[in-house]
Amino acid sequence: MRNTSLFRSGLTVAAASALPLFAAAVPATAQTGISVSTTGSTVSVTTSACTRSNGSWGTASLLNSRQSNFSQGRRVSLTGTEALQSAAWSDVSSGTHTVIVICSDGTRAGTQAVIVSPTARPTISATTTASATPSRGVMGGVGGSSRDYGTLTMVGGGVLVGAGVAGTAWYLRRRSSRPRHL
Repeated sequence: MRNTSLFRSGLTVAAASALPLFAAAVPATAQTGISVSTTGSTVSVTTSACTRSNGSWGTASLLNSRQSNFSQGRRVSLTGTEALQSAAWSDVSSGTHTVIVICSDGTRAGTQAVIVSPTARPTISATTTASATPSRGVMGGVGGSSRDYGTLTMVGGGVLVGAGVAGTAWYLRRRSSRPRHL
């Protein structure tokens, strides 16, 4: 009976250690994105995804809840350097808005929804990747503490977790097979 329960727990451990490897194998949709923040009634966006073309970095658009595409929003040209481009809107009304950034070469750097509250308390949201349509769902999240790690980092972490679990299982197996002296 002891071997059966150890075998079952071994299968559970193997499945748990394979989970990070499975998650790392799923490709990310995009490696670039935008970061949107609010301070009072000012909304700002930053990105490092755009390159300068024809003297322009690109355009950012701020849409309110009744607008559905890029051309309907308040458009602002991106300014900045090779490392970081940005845009900002002031006197933004409270509510849910969507920020869309289109680079000068026509690629979408990202889309992110943001809530502008009537209070002057700053809100910073996480970096997101590009999507086909603006998000109108619940605005929950980790508050800017997440980061998109590459596949190699995720696989390395999964291997370390798997090695730790395998080492623990080996140690417990050896310990349970020792003769006990009374």
